[in-house]
Amino acid sequence: MDGAAAAALAALANRLEADGAHLVIDADTHISDLRSLSEGERRRHDADAGYYHGRPVSAEELIEEMDLAGVDMALVWQNPSATAYCGNPVRNTEALAAANGYVCAAARRHPARLIPAGWVDPQACGLENTLRLVDILVGELGFFMVKLNPAQNRFMMDSPDALAVVDRIVERGAVPAFHFGADTPYTPAGALRAIAERHPEQPVVAVHMGGGGASYTDAERLYLEARALGLERPNVRYALSTRRDAHTESDLIAYQRAGEPFRRNLFCASDAPYGRMAWNFGGFRAMLHSLEAARPELFDGAAAANYLGGNCARFAAESCRRLLDAACR
Repeated sequence: MDGAAAAALAALANRLEADGAHLVIDADTHISDLRSLSEGERRRHDADAGYYHGRPVSAEELIEEMDLAGVDMALVWQNPSATAYCGNPVRNTEALAAANGYVCAAARRHPARLIPAGWVDPQACGLENTLRLVDILVGELGFFMVKLNPAQNRFMMDSPDALAVVDRIVERGAVPAFHFGADTPYTPAGALRAIAERHPEQPVVAVHMGGGGASYTDAERLYLEARALGLERPNVRYALSTRRDAHTESDLIAYQRAGEPFRRNLFCASDAPYGRMAWNFGGFRAMLHSLEAARPELFDGAAAANYLGGNCARFAAESCRRLLDAACR
């Protein structure tokens, strides 16, 4: 592993191990290099300051939102809506590599606030380009987690190419992550199960836990399947972004009842800028406060602190250490 990447990874692990129990962490956010936007996109960005959903935000703009929301750290990856593809796999790979590079540089600028993670797309970039990009993201940039988005990029979560990418991520010592929602047919529960069972000793992160922008009725089945699968497979971790509040509360109760290790596998998240961080974390705090009052036998201040950030901190620190150990072998 690149020396600077290893040093940054070790520093991140040290920070999370030392302070993680007290940190509030948003486990799903997206940042963009605004200089990479086209002139027209930049004009729209500047003109639409009052519009938030999906609007590209820089690392510094995200940190302003974190300060407003009382969030100490955020896990950040690129914003796919701000990464322009042209139909050529090589150029698409270059664009995605640049977007990942911005995430890495932003985290190096703000190491106490940002937790960097990678992003790949075998559909737009081709399998061989994607495997090489995984090597760069993990080996050169030091990303402990790499995400795929089957929904937006239109490929099955457990397709042969997707599984080959998962295998490469795990082989390099990193954690695979996926958009996992009912907004498209590309991320069914059976596919997540196949990935979790393929690498049963390795964590896999499923972002949105079955939500992801689907309608209430369309998401109902996947919400329930996601909960059942997560309570069966302890290596499945969920980021609770872009989903219904009633299901989130039910999931928190179910996971807290299940005890260890399951109660450590859910992370509060906003999906900023697709969700407003201040609104989401205000809601998470209020929900956890109400659960402490209504179910004191299950919820206390320690439980709330775990869901608001402690769980994510512990997971990220362990993943950083695992990656550093793999790089030394």
